[in-house]
Amino acid sequence: MTYVETLGAKAKAAEYAAASAPSKLKNDALRAIADALVSNTERIIEANKLDLDNAVKNGMSASMQDRLMLNGARINDIAASVLKLIEAEDLIGSVDFGIVRPNGLKISKTRVPLGVIGIIFESRPNVTVDAATLCLKAGNTVILKGGKEAINSNKCLAEIMREAVESTGLPADVIQLVEDTSRETTTELMKLNEYLDVLIPRGGAGLIKAVVSQATVPVIETGTGNCHIYVDSNADIEMAADIVNNGKTQRPSVCNAVESLLVHKDIADKVLPVIKSKLDGHNVEIRGCVKTAEILGDSVKPASEEDYATEFLDYIISVKVVDSVDEAISHIRKYSTGHSECIVTKSLENAEKFQREVDSAAVYVNASTRFTDGGEYGFGAEIGISTQKLHARGPMGLRELTTVKYLINGNGQIR
Repeated sequence: MTYVETLGAKAKAAEYAAASAPSKLKNDALRAIADALVSNTERIIEANKLDLDNAVKNGMSASMQDRLMLNGARINDIAASVLKLIEAEDLIGSVDFGIVRPNGLKISKTRVPLGVIGIIFESRPNVTVDAATLCLKAGNTVILKGGKEAINSNKCLAEIMREAVESTGLPADVIQLVEDTSRETTTELMKLNEYLDVLIPRGGAGLIKAVVSQATVPVIETGTGNCHIYVDSNADIEMAADIVNNGKTQRPSVCNAVESLLVHKDIADKVLPVIKSKLDGHNVEIRGCVKTAEILGDSVKPASEEDYATEFLDYIISVKVVDSVDEAISHIRKYSTGHSECIVTKSLENAEKFQREVDSAAVYVNASTRFTDGGEYGFGAEIGISTQKLHARGPMGLRELTTVKYLINGNGQIR
């Protein structure tokens, strides 16, 4: 049995304990994890420093280093998010609906765990805790596969969580980390059908494409966000500038950050300089069309087809001046990854048209795409943003980590 198969077998062996655990036991485990994270803050920071030192040596960008970095405040925030899960409703065993058939059969559709979940992710060590605790709350076991850039942080966090879970009476193997960061183990995890019920990739376009193309285990796609903002001809200029600035610069390394800006030709001369002024405060590089360069000057780099298709995850934005809302929608259809798009407009007709015709998981009118988040939607913590249409779409919280079972009760009925 290979190393990855051994992890799968252990996860499978712990599956029943996780699925049958009462709410109190799961909540006790979550509280133990939160307390352990805080009490081991220095231990976590020391492990994280090893990863940060390696990141500097390897020339990792500043925005990606920010994704990787853990400090006391961030660890406290991670622990607080775990405690919030305790307050969340335990969906396991809840009834979605029930009917009584004419023949007397009583049929109930109930929530059950997905089972053994594999999660492959990059860079952000907070995902290690988010993913593990969400899966635990939903009664699943989880095998986590983080990137090599965060291996020391992830090993430390996984050890702390496993110790905490075991202290409450649950098997430590409800949470496991693949400590071998090689591509071979990633590939093997993608094909672990005997043990995994579902695989969730969370990261950049390259990772997600690789998992979708290679996995034989069922996959839920999350993450890739080539998100757009379209500024309509009659938009409020200050509102548009604020929304673009927030979407691009508040945290450029996350999937709901804005990567591409489309501006109607009738307002471009007025709004683009205002937007640039705000983006200049964060040294954002603008890659734009010819018209954009005519308006903003030589600081604009020519935008390529590749730029319009790129999720930069950095202080870079592509810009195009368009003739109409229809051209903006056409552009988004061509380049969008189906994550989040926004129109800034005073036109109800164009707002409704945009929301009707743009086929992404989240479509905004006059609000930042940075709101695409389970917590911001009032759903609580999330495992990621699903950009596909089967099983789950948009923020994936506890409900999306469950499936259904039909319970049928009769008194001797035959067909």
